[in-house]
Amino acid sequence: MLRRLINPILVFPLCLFINSQKAILSETIDNIDKILKEKETQIFLNYLDVNNMIIKNNQELKALENLVNSSTFNLSSKIAKRYPSLDLQASGLPKYDIGKSYNSTSNTLKTSKFSANPSLNFKLDLIDPLRGSEIKIAKDNYAIAKNNYDIKKKDLIQEAKSRYLKLQKSYQDIKNKNLSLELSITSLKDAQSKFDAGIGTKFEVLEADAQLSRDKQSLNEKKIQHQINKIALKEILNIEGDFAINQNEKLLGFWNHKLNKNINEGLDKSLSLKNINLKKSIKKNQANNYLNAYKPKIYISNALTSSFSKGDSLAAEIDPERSGSSYTNTVSLNFGWNIFDGGQNKNLYKSNKADANSEDYYYKNLENILKTNISKAYLNLKLNEEKILSSIQEISSTKESLRLARLRYDVGISTLKDVLIRQKDLSNANKKNIDAIYNYNLNLNELERLTFLEISNICNKNDSLINNDNQSICNL
Repeated sequence: MLRRLINPILVFPLCLFINSQKAILSETIDNIDKILKEKETQIFLNYLDVNNMIIKNNQELKALENLVNSSTFNLSSKIAKRYPSLDLQASGLPKYDIGKSYNSTSNTLKTSKFSANPSLNFKLDLIDPLRGSEIKIAKDNYAIAKNNYDIKKKDLIQEAKSRYLKLQKSYQDIKNKNLSLELSITSLKDAQSKFDAGIGTKFEVLEADAQLSRDKQSLNEKKIQHQINKIALKEILNIEGDFAINQNEKLLGFWNHKLNKNINEGLDKSLSLKNINLKKSIKKNQANNYLNAYKPKIYISNALTSSFSKGDSLAAEIDPERSGSSYTNTVSLNFGWNIFDGGQNKNLYKSNKADANSEDYYYKNLENILKTNISKAYLNLKLNEEKILSSIQEISSTKESLRLARLRYDVGISTLKDVLIRQKDLSNANKKNIDAIYNYNLNLNELERLTFLEISNICNKNDSLINNDNQSICNL
């Protein structure tokens, strides 16, 4: 009856438009599937392989490794100031002099002589007020370089693991959209069958067909996002060629550490906080160097000079066989003292001292940020525990609701709209579960990075947010 009331003039253009859109969408999906067709897999990448891949392949980490080596050499050069120095110098090796000296009242004098003047200089600093501070500064810079390397390594590992989890999540998103697509195909077939039997409406067919088109488009978007996620993981790991990962999304483990322990461990082992203390130490030593410049410097030196010559100098007749030599050895204790410079070093000392004190505020600020980040990650972890459990229950309920809605539709006591709503509810419930597991794993990854504590494979039921016989994160 309702179908007869529908104006065919209105339905026909709508059907034509839907069919044309279906053809375009189908062609688009086929083209995208060809573009996204994966190459032959070369390696299988596990979640735990990320650490070694980052250390082995990441270019940014290799650059920081060279900076650590540079700091090592700089420290060695400062330590070398504790040891004596030995210099060899030579003025002409050899040197040849030739010339004449004319005087109207005397004979003309000639010069033709080869000579060499080597000298050997030995120096040992007994008291150098600047040496100790310079070595301490070099040690602190070396420690900062090592910490920066470790910080970047841990940050890159965390980022790579996050990208791995995101790629893993995209597989599940595609799987969920494929399920929605299959349900939409079933709904379209049911609507078309009822329409052909005269007990359904064209609007239900069009509605089911529109839902199918939306699901195809949504699946297409998830495929594109999956490929983008794969490229992002490939970039940070610097992988050549194609790779595959474990597609199953599951909990990485359990976090059995209390919030207070998380904060205390995170602050105690934070390399960034240690770097702030090291920077403060460097500035203090730099300030002390300006005061040490007023202290005396004492060193021992030994200079051995010698001279060798062959030939004559300023002689009336040159004797080419004439030769001579001499040497002098001088040992001395030397003393130097910068008594007054107009207050320049004293003001520079105050300037660096003020810079050193400013690090205390940076320390407190970063400490508060770390406390906040650790607390947020911990509370979000507990929140996602609850979301995982609630989404599992929601999936079970929506599956049953969809089954009942389809049965009611089959016997004619419900509409296709109700089926499509329940179908969408199931897709959303699956998405909530996928997102909750993904976010839970991200929180674990973040807590491991911030606190330096380990994820456990064994669940401590006392730490579980929901803990009873029927509903607990420990049961997953």
